[in-house]
Amino acid sequence: MSSLFRASEDLDEPGDEPRRQAALAHLREILIMRGASEDEIDRAVADGVIDLFVADRMLIPSKRRYTRVEVAELTGMSLDTLERFWRALGFPAAGDDERVFTDLDLEAVRLFQGLQALGAADTEVGLQMARVVGSSMARIAEAELVPRDMTAEVDPVLSAEAFVAIADETIPAMAKLLEFVWRRQVAAAIQRSMALRSHGLAPGESPVLAVGFADMVGFTPLSQHLSEDELAAVVSRFEDISHDIVTGSGGRVVKMIGDEVMFVVDSVADAARIGLGLADAYADDELLSDVRVGLSAGPVLLRDGDYFGPTVNFAHRITSIGNPGTVIMSDDFHRALMEQAPDEFSARPLRPRQLKDLGRVQLWWCGRPGAEADGSGEAADRRRNVRWERLADVLRELEELRDVGERLLTGSRGDESVGAQPDGDDAEGS
Repeated sequence: MSSLFRASEDLDEPGDEPRRQAALAHLREILIMRGASEDEIDRAVADGVIDLFVADRMLIPSKRRYTRVEVAELTGMSLDTLERFWRALGFPAAGDDERVFTDLDLEAVRLFQGLQALGAADTEVGLQMARVVGSSMARIAEAELVPRDMTAEVDPVLSAEAFVAIADETIPAMAKLLEFVWRRQVAAAIQRSMALRSHGLAPGESPVLAVGFADMVGFTPLSQHLSEDELAAVVSRFEDISHDIVTGSGGRVVKMIGDEVMFVVDSVADAARIGLGLADAYADDELLSDVRVGLSAGPVLLRDGDYFGPTVNFAHRITSIGNPGTVIMSDDFHRALMEQAPDEFSARPLRPRQLKDLGRVQLWWCGRPGAEADGSGEAADRRRNVRWERLADVLRELEELRDVGERLLTGSRGDESVGAQPDGDDAEGS
């Protein structure tokens, strides 16, 4: 499991069965106190998931005692609204007779009702917010729980015991961290809204932002030749670089989609810096391939933490047009960039393109002064040098493998010739 649930490394030693039995007895006491049955505990031990079962019951310590009908009756919320709220949070539907709800669930429903009573949210707005919270928390939960290394000799019972020892500190700490991030992110969103309103943006009017997409070249065929660990390393490295460069230049990562990152930023100059920074970073990285970057600017629709509209679609569509390692921008983006920072960036017009649903459009190559759209310049030279160095390494490895193969083949032939040497009688008989 991840760092939230990580226990001691010294979890399995030869001859440690007494320790294991004592740990299991302790776990039984804790789990029974939290409403688990003996059969559930025995099944979790037999299936090798007792550590996960303990984590589940420690995270939600209340006993599963209510059906959905009982929750509706106790809270006064209609069954239909309760089901919509539950689904919006991303949880699977429960049957009429399933006792899966706890006192914590009752408290959550009553909090939702309290917000409605205060006028903070009506039903539809509350359900929309529940969908955003549910999907975001689901991602956090998946990130917190990574598969245990099945090659590691770790006893789930001892792992669960170690987790219990730190759960009272780690679980509240994680909850406080999530609350802190929520407060800071809401404050940042409020500050952005203040800036937009102070610049005359009317209520309901779409803000004008720079939108960018960066797409890693050749990811699909590459992923087919990598192991799961290697693919995870590539994706993790891609996300690390994207987040560092985007946020470091004042942008916001909207979403990561495997080999693609979407970002928004208020300034086209900052967006251009991000785009060129991404192109340079991936060109210099030994693990990753180049990226293509598309930039556009214009009004966008903000909904549920995501951005929509023609400006977003345009930036995404032009990402695939450029050569690997290049940054392509729309005509509107180019005009705004030349007004904001004409001396910091250079631009070259590309031939007009006919794009489906967008018509004939003029696109521009974006670079720094001294770089050329045809691939010349210091950055392009560095990119080529890095690529040639990687190719040279591959060729050296292939040469070494060929030499090994030839030696093995030569040795095998020598052995066959010696071993097949017949004596006189056999030679004549052949």
